[in-house]
Amino acid sequence: MSMDGQTPETLLSVRDLRTWFHTFSGVVKAVNGVSFDLAQGEIMGLVGESGGGKSVVGFSVLGLIDPPGRIEGGEIRLAGEDIAQAPEDRMRKIRGKEIAMIFQDPMTSLNPVHTIGKQMDEMLRLHTDLDEAGRKTRCIEMLESVGISQAEDRLRAYPHQFSGGMRQRVVIAIAMLAHPKLIIADEPTTALDVTIQSQILKLMKRQVAEHGASMILITHDLAVVSEVVDKITVLYCGQVVERGDVRDVISNPSHPYTRGLIDSIPNPDDRQARLKQIPGTVPDIRNLPKGCNFRDRCPRAQARCAEEEPKLTHTRDSLYSACHFPVAAGESA
Repeated sequence: MSMDGQTPETLLSVRDLRTWFHTFSGVVKAVNGVSFDLAQGEIMGLVGESGGGKSVVGFSVLGLIDPPGRIEGGEIRLAGEDIAQAPEDRMRKIRGKEIAMIFQDPMTSLNPVHTIGKQMDEMLRLHTDLDEAGRKTRCIEMLESVGISQAEDRLRAYPHQFSGGMRQRVVIAIAMLAHPKLIIADEPTTALDVTIQSQILKLMKRQVAEHGASMILITHDLAVVSEVVDKITVLYCGQVVERGDVRDVISNPSHPYTRGLIDSIPNPDDRQARLKQIPGTVPDIRNLPKGCNFRDRCPRAQARCAEEEPKLTHTRDSLYSACHFPVAAGESA
C-alpha cells in the first residue's frame, strides 16, 4: 500500500518465464517457469546461490539473451507491454530509457577510453531531447546526487581515475540519468570494499525513491537485501522456491532452502559459533532429479519429495513456498 492508502500499480509482471540454453551437452534450463510481480516504487530482492538463474532473469527482462540461449516461453510485461519477444529495435529504445542495468563490476559498463562526461552525455543524447547545455547540467546534478564532489571537473575524468566505490556511484548516476521506470542491479556491491557496501545500497535505495522508480536487486546475500528491499523472491535451480515480504522471509521463512541461506549468515553477536552451511551441492541443471530439486540437500525430505514436484502455494502470512513440508513459524528447518 502507498502512503495515500492506494495499492500501487504493477510495473513489471513476469509469468512462467523460461530461458533455456541449448548446448552440445544438453539443454540448460537456467530459468524454468519463473513468475513474479513488481509494483511501482517497489524494490525486490532476487536471491539464491550462484547458478540459480538470478542474473539470467535480469538479462531476460532486458532482452540480452544471446545464442545458444533463448526465451522459450512466458510473458514479461512492462507497464502492460509484453516485451518477452519484442524486436531488437524496440528493446534498444527500452534499455536505458525505461529499464537500466547496474552491473556487479562497474568497469564492465564504463568505457575506459572515454571520459565520464562523454559516457553520460551519450545516454542523454540517446534518450532525451535536452540540448548540450541541458545535458551537461543534468550530468552535474546526477553526479552530485550520488555524492561525487567537484562534479563539473569530474566529467573530464576517465574511469581509471576513480576508486571502485566512486566508479559504482558513477554507474548509478548513469543508470538514473534518463529517469527509467525500472533498475536491475546485478550484485552491485560484490566488487566493493565491505566498508562502503552499505553506503552504496542506501544510495541506490534513496535514488530509486527520489525518482519514483522500481528496482530488482540481484544478490546471493540475504543480509544485504534485508536492509534495502520490500520483498524477496528466492530462486533455486531456475525456479522460484519462496517469495514474500522481506519481514516474513527473513524472520520466519517457510522453505528449508531459504532457512538454510539465513542460517549460513554469520552472527555478529556470537563470534565463536560455527558457521552453518547447506549440505551437498547444487545439482547439475542439465539433469535435475525427479521431484523436488532441493530434496538431496534438505533435512525435511521424505518419500513424496522424490516423486512429486512441489508447486508454489501460499503457506502463511505473505509467504508462498514450493515445498511439500514447509517450515512452520518459529520452527527450525
